[in-house]
Amino acid sequence: MAERERFELRWLVLSDVAKRWVVDAVIPARDCADTLGEVLAAIPPRTLRSVLVVDNGSTDLTAQVALDAGAVVRREPYGGYGAACRRAISHFEALPTPPDVVVFMAGDGTDDPADIPALVAPICNDNAELVIGVRQRVPALGARVALKLIGALYRHRYEDLGPFRAIQFPALIALGLSDRGRGFHVEMQVKAIRYGLRIAEVSLRHASRISDQAGRLRGIAGSAEATGRMFFQILRHAAAR
Repeated sequence: MAERERFELRWLVLSDVAKRWVVDAVIPARDCADTLGEVLAAIPPRTLRSVLVVDNGSTDLTAQVALDAGAVVRREPYGGYGAACRRAISHFEALPTPPDVVVFMAGDGTDDPADIPALVAPICNDNAELVIGVRQRVPALGARVALKLIGALYRHRYEDLGPFRAIQFPALIALGLSDRGRGFHVEMQVKAIRYGLRIAEVSLRHASRISDQAGRLRGIAGSAEATGRMFFQILRHAAAR
């Protein structure tokens, strides 16, 4: 069976018509104790059924801050960012009632929870399957190159590769994402193109909750790994087309 046919079969099995949209959020977090409480407190009321914080090997009180704020906490200490996201997916799959939509966001304050309703709106109102949040600031050099490469290889123009996004849960499962590091979100975006998902992008209206300088300092350590994994996923799936 062709890969596209396998995807469509999985999609038909996993899809279901819901009377209302059940939205859960996942926050992979490593050493975010100083920002996570503010992020969780800023989530607009009645927008989410639950928030799952995946402690990705923290050495501070990230997990305790999440518990104190009423979040569900799971741990993924042995893998990178993608491994934490996959741990969240496994958690949602095991629920008696899985979510219809999953929102991915950061725990370090670079994503503003006030944008969650705008991020989910194209799914609830227009039946989009994947929605990418477009940040106000210009993407880093590696991300800009990756965006151009996606445009050249996949003939689809994305505005951003940021982690703040929403996706219908059956589509998320059917994509079968495997990256255990910082290539997870790029893998999601290029496979969404390959499989013909309905994709939307929305401009995030709210500025980051921490300064751009702080965000850059937090990201320096993982920037090389993230760039390498982005290019790997882009080229890997382009070659499989």
